[in-house]
Order: sequence, then C-alpha cells, then structure tokens
Amino acid sequence: MQNLQTIYKNLIQQGVLKADEAQSAVVPLLEKMQQDLELSQSPEKSIFNLFSKKKNSFVKGLYLWGGVGRGKSMLMDLFYEHSPVPARRVHFHAFMQEVQDGIHQAKQQHVQDSLQPVIDKISKDIKLLCFDEMQITDIADAMIVGRLFEALFERGVSIITTSNRVPKDLYKNGLNRQLFLPFIDLIEEKLHVHHIHSPTDYRQGRLAGSPVYFHPLNEKSMQCIEDIWHDLGHKDAQPLMLKVKGRELQLPKFHNGVARASFWDLCAQMYGPADYLEIAKSVKILILENIPLLSRNNFNEVKRFVTLVDALYEAKVNLIVSAVDEPEKLYVEGAGVFEFERTASRLREMQDENWGVEG
Repeated sequence: MQNLQTIYKNLIQQGVLKADEAQSAVVPLLEKMQQDLELSQSPEKSIFNLFSKKKNSFVKGLYLWGGVGRGKSMLMDLFYEHSPVPARRVHFHAFMQEVQDGIHQAKQQHVQDSLQPVIDKISKDIKLLCFDEMQITDIADAMIVGRLFEALFERGVSIITTSNRVPKDLYKNGLNRQLFLPFIDLIEEKLHVHHIHSPTDYRQGRLAGSPVYFHPLNEKSMQCIEDIWHDLGHKDAQPLMLKVKGRELQLPKFHNGVARASFWDLCAQMYGPADYLEIAKSVKILILENIPLLSRNNFNEVKRFVTLVDALYEAKVNLIVSAVDEPEKLYVEGAGVFEFERTASRLREMQDENWGVEG
C-alpha cells in the first residue's frame, strides 16, 4: 500500500497540485483511516481457531466540509484511488435516489421492511463508501438517512464524505427537523469532522480571468470547451440522474460538481422550473454547449432556456457556454424578445471573473 503523504507530496513536486496548508492537514487523517481499514481486513489468528478469519471491525470515517473549490473532492478521490478495501464513490444526491428507488421496488414486492433489501445490497460487496457533496434537502431522504447509515456502520461499512456544510447545518430549517437531529449526532460520533479552511478556491481559480462564453460555433470554440472540460476533471465523469416529482432528468456528464450538457439536452426536453432548480442545486459549474440561433420557430426551447438561466443565476452557478452568437443576438425575433433582454444581461453578468465567488 502506497503512503498517501508521499503520493500527495509527489503530486505537488510534479506540479499536478499546488502546496496548500489546509489540504496538507487532511492527508494524515486520510492516511490514518487508510491504515485502519487495511488492519481491519488483515487475518487474525487465534489459538482457539485453526482457521484464519477476518475482523469485521468498524473504522471511523471522515466528514470533510468547507467552501466550494477547496479541494475536498480531490482529497477524497486520492483516498478512494488508494483504498485498501472494496469501495464505491458516488455523488450523495445520486446515492439517495438509488436508495429511494430501492425502497419503492421493495414496497411493490410487499416487503415488510422496505429499507432492509437496500441495506443488504449496498453492504454486500463494499467496505467503504465515498460520498461527494453530502446535502439533505428532501424530507424523504431526511427521514431514512439515519437508519440507513446506522445499519451500514453496524455492518462495518466506513464512510468518507465531502460537504459544503458543517453537520449541524444539514437539513437546516427542514420540515420535522427534530426527527433528523439524531442523524447529526450519529455523524459526529462515527465520522471525524474536519473543516478545510483554505482561503483559495481552486475551482474558481481555474476560471478566473478566462473566457467562459465562446462564439461562434466552430472548431476553435469547440476546442476551448474541450480544454476547460479537461482542466476541470473530465476523466471520471459519468451521467447524473436527477429525480424530480417522480420523473427522471439526466445530465449526460458529471463529476465533482461540474456538469456538461448540450442546449438540446436541457432545453428540447419537456422540462420545467422544478427541473432547472434541481440542476442548479446539484451542480457548481455547468458547461452548456451549442446554443443555436433562437426564433419563434423554437419558442418552447426559448422559454426553457430563459428558465434555466434564471435558475442558474439565482443559485450562483458558474456557466460556461458555446453559442452561435453573442447573448444579445441569440433571440431577436418572436414573442418575448423584450423579456429575453434580461436573459442576455444575465448571461453577460455571469461572464464576470468574480461571478460565483462567495463573499
């Protein structure tokens, strides 16, 4: 097993990472957890047992929280890549959707305890769950997550998670929050809570001072988008399924808070405000490609595009765009042209290098 501190230092020396005191303070915690996980799987021989057996002891996990772009996901990925036990990395929102789907299937099969098959399936082959961006906003998730995590811990599954919130602020002001509070106690008992208090937003730094709106649609703009996608960590991207009011919405490519989709992926589908609010809640950066010239012939797409931009704007999501023309020239004839001026203005404002920076 490779030493995490050595790996981290080598990445700095190679120029892959920049030295960061706040990040460096996390690496020993990760290494300790790595060693504990390895020991938990090592054979333990007893004079009372002629056969080798493995311990099933629980290893305390880690809850990394802090502002956007502080390197939480990068550190967790580093740990995941060198995990000594079978592990799974998943966006927390997608994981909870899987859990809810599993519960629904169990209920259809008239299983008395509909959560139990879900727990069995999750814990069958893994000993470590790596969650990106833990946040809980849905009451259905809030009501089951405590029992779910408690059962996973009892089965020896350890957890490492990232979050923008300190545990006590999870599901803040949520409905029936008093029923959720034991989960916070459980998190603080079973996970080491660590605040990454770095002054540097590395994700914002990659975009600061760089163009984020590319036109016209040609080989050059396509390459610019590819370069940004490559820089923001494209290699581990997977589709992200979002569930909105019983319907499914897919972001074709997603990793570490960064999503990539075409105009047609998001604006040619029968999506509405709730869908776009869910997207804005789930991503920190959206790369939106191939915005065409808009007209009265595609007015439905125009309305959806306006709603999407409004949702992204209000949520302070960083938007990177490739389009056929400048914002003001995208929609110049048809109903709602005057209202579209606000959308064009917002697209301009979202190009500012300080857009999305937390004050």
